[in-house]
Amino acid sequence: MGYFLLKLAASVLAVSLVFSIRTSTPANQGRRDEEQFGPVVRAYLGYLRNEQEVVDDRISRREVTQAYYRRNSNRIRALRQMAIRIARESRNDYLPELEAVSRDEIGLLFERPPRPETLREGQVLRRTFKFLGVIRFGESFYIFARLDPYEQSERFEREGPESPRQKVQKAEPPGLIRARRVTSP
Repeated sequence: MGYFLLKLAASVLAVSLVFSIRTSTPANQGRRDEEQFGPVVRAYLGYLRNEQEVVDDRISRREVTQAYYRRNSNRIRALRQMAIRIARESRNDYLPELEAVSRDEIGLLFERPPRPETLREGQVLRRTFKFLGVIRFGESFYIFARLDPYEQSERFEREGPESPRQKVQKAEPPGLIRARRVTSP
């Protein structure tokens, strides 16, 4: 009977050791870290994990170049880091739509792209995007949050229909702007 109990204890120890090793892999550790967030944030982090799997699959099939793989993997990591930062700082189960672009991709978001050096955290651009910051993974990614329609309409009501350029022109003293010459036909 003592031998049987000793053998049973050894088996239980071995099985528990195997399960503890399997559950402490880095992928599972990341999922356990996500448990502190609500369902919306967890869903977004799951989406990013799936996107990384797609990129991994495409590189394994040699459908994309190494440069494409690196850039998109780094972009996914930057988005993940920003999403976690927003969720922790706000303690809210809400994430805005995030965009991560490199320096040469800023033109994809804006017709007349701003110079990256002039961007300030919290700055709203074209009443559509809010600049959240720069995250560096291999290269610098500029992270923007797309303002939802409610935020956009709130800004529109607060600032009015005028563009910022019109506001600057109104602020200039009248003597600096020459009146347009009117000619009769």
